[in-house]
Amino acid sequence: MSSAAGIASKFLRPRLRLQPADIQSAALWGVAAGTTALWLIQPFDWLKKTFLEKPEVEGH
Repeated sequence: MSSAAGIASKFLRPRLRLQPADIQSAALWGVAAGTTALWLIQPFDWLKKTFLEKPEVEGH
């Protein structure tokens, strides 16, 4: 069973088809963009407060 993208890629020239290097490059650019966003925002206090600190239990 072929997907629509698989059928459409049969009609494209080999140079225009999606190559493994294209997927790898897109993944690496995604990691770079995510890292840059975290570096610019630097939400470390929020991350620490949200995930690392235990909530205080209000007792009687």
